[in-house]
Amino acid sequence: MVQALIDIDDHTNRVLNIVKAKYGLKDKSTAIEVVVKLYEEELLEPELKPEYIEKAKKIETQDSLDIGTVDDLKNRLGI
Repeated sequence: MVQALIDIDDHTNRVLNIVKAKYGLKDKSTAIEVVVKLYEEELLEPELKPEYIEKAKKIETQDSLDIGTVDDLKNRLGI
């Protein structure tokens, strides 16, 4: 396990105390681990979520759109 001395502001300290109380954790280090785990699940790996997989499958079944050349695309977009 890595040990680190960190500086946090008052708001972050309060949030960690809330997380610590909510999950019945023994210290703020464990609260930080919980917050990081939740962040990882929510933001770093959205492709693993069932909702994302469903959305990707719907997109796969859609008909593709032939845009032609780059100039055709620019004309279509009004660029």
